[in-house]
Amino acid sequence: MSAAETNLSAMPKAAIDLARPRAFTALAASVTALRDSVVSRARSAMGIRYVLGGNDPSRGLDCSSLIKYVLGAIDISLPRTAQEQARAGRAIPKDRTQMKPGDLLTFGTGSKITHVGMYVGEGRFVHASTSKRQVIESSLDETRSSLVRQWKGVRRLVDGDFVAARYDSVFAYLDSMRDSVTDRRP
Repeated sequence: MSAAETNLSAMPKAAIDLARPRAFTALAASVTALRDSVVSRARSAMGIRYVLGGNDPSRGLDCSSLIKYVLGAIDISLPRTAQEQARAGRAIPKDRTQMKPGDLLTFGTGSKITHVGMYVGEGRFVHASTSKRQVIESSLDETRSSLVRQWKGVRRLVDGDFVAARYDSVFAYLDSMRDSVTDRRP
């Protein structure tokens, strides 16, 4: 028996449950960590030059390639255009109290989506600005640009379902380990 198993076998069941969080707790922490990662990646892109049709950060990005670049870092594959990205993930109400960092914000006119950015929290988003000619962070309250004046919607790609699909086997293994330790207790 390993030292870890010996230490756990001496602990009361309630203490074991507290010492080894259930998969749901780990899942929630993983979702938060992923959101933090994509926000960090989006903010690290600030200052990259805006280039229409650009898809290489060293040469320049447009709005949809910025989002594709940021989410590609966590293996989320997205279509190339803002119009197509506006159908990815699941729709979230245009309500700041329900939005989470890492959500996509879509903008446009009529039924056409012409711009996309990433919500980073506190009413702010990162996007590739055509007027500033670079990736910037802006406030949803100051939408002077014609591209972002008409905020159309919110899409969520990073959530518990995404993390669960990627890490389900890890959480199942951790749960089985915890259960096997608690089953061996006298």
